[in-house]
Amino acid sequence: MEYNTSENNFEQCMKCTVCTVYCPMLAVNPDFPGPKQAGPDGERYRLKDPSFYDEALKYCLNCKRCEISCPSNVKIGDIIQKARLDYSAIKPGLREFALSHTDLIGTAASVIGPVVNDVLKLGAVQYAMDTMMGVDRRRTFPEYSRERFTLWFRRNARAAQEKYSRFVTYFHGCYANYNYPKLAQDFVKILNALGYGVHLMEKEKCCGVALISNGFRKDAIRGAKTNLKSIREAVAKSEPVLATSSTCTFTIRDEYPHLLGLDNSDIRGSVMMATRFIFNLIDSGKAVLVFRNDYRHRIAYHTPCHLEKLGWSIYSTSLLKMIPGVDFVMLDSQCCGIAGTFGFKKENYQYSQKIGEGLFRQISEAEPDMVATDCETCKWQIEMSTGFKVENPISILADALDLEATIEANAALGTEAADK
Repeated sequence: MEYNTSENNFEQCMKCTVCTVYCPMLAVNPDFPGPKQAGPDGERYRLKDPSFYDEALKYCLNCKRCEISCPSNVKIGDIIQKARLDYSAIKPGLREFALSHTDLIGTAASVIGPVVNDVLKLGAVQYAMDTMMGVDRRRTFPEYSRERFTLWFRRNARAAQEKYSRFVTYFHGCYANYNYPKLAQDFVKILNALGYGVHLMEKEKCCGVALISNGFRKDAIRGAKTNLKSIREAVAKSEPVLATSSTCTFTIRDEYPHLLGLDNSDIRGSVMMATRFIFNLIDSGKAVLVFRNDYRHRIAYHTPCHLEKLGWSIYSTSLLKMIPGVDFVMLDSQCCGIAGTFGFKKENYQYSQKIGEGLFRQISEAEPDMVATDCETCKWQIEMSTGFKVENPISILADALDLEATIEANAALGTEAADK
């Protein structure tokens, strides 16, 4: 007999409660009902009567650790997030708008980046944001760059890309564009050294993760449709679409169909982390990386929650281990607690920091020269809470690279392949 389940497959929950053991929020907040009760259990009631919706579901981090641990592959996090979008009576306000509309805020702020950075550090401004907007005064903000990556690329790199015969398309994301262009520049540096030209998407919008979590579903759908159109144009040219943010990658691949109802089955397999693409090139012998002899660092790696859900941390860690001068430390898999915009909100700050305590302690005990992670908000949380420098694996690879030797080695590899 064929067994049919609903779209979000809550019927497959066998009530084993394993998800509750792995939920970082349930361990610090007694007001959160937990993934089983908030997800499949609650869904049974909500489908009969929406009044059963519990506003305590706002505490879900959407870290997906419940889904990773579930032996029945129930989409627990998706069930909770969709319920929030469908039933919550709490309407997003000015705070939610400012935290989630990153393209709008980023474009405006980057025009006078240094001024905005200084203003956000003023005690009076932090006090006002805390009391009037509910953004916790203890939270530090990522700084805005003087020049957006897209402007730098257009002025300094775009023309040079056309000399290559192979190309990738880069989904840079908001952080690399507005806050830390060096990461995007490092990506271009590495791909060029491997013999690939870099194209940017025809039109790129924020991946939408912050819009989804803050209740702006229509805005998220609008941006997602723009991204999907540009991704399809890239895929039609046989260009893989690479990203340097684990959450951007996860959102495009998994949240677009599950939470926004947008079919991406035709392009999902072409969207991947840059570290996965680079590792596969090296592992298959299609490219080589040559590293500096003087690069020496003790590096501790933190696995972002969404990268763990993708199952792709192995690519980042394997690349870091290839660097001869790296003393590699693998940190236990733990949520850092920030969960995107969640940890910026005053009512969530204590939970955010409590969740991350174990990770912060482990980093301090490891005493690394730096921490590596593929998620920008994890970077902000760890740097603020531990004082240790945090870098994306792509930037670490770029800094450790012997650029000229890598270019020469890959040019020779290309010539050898052409001769065959």
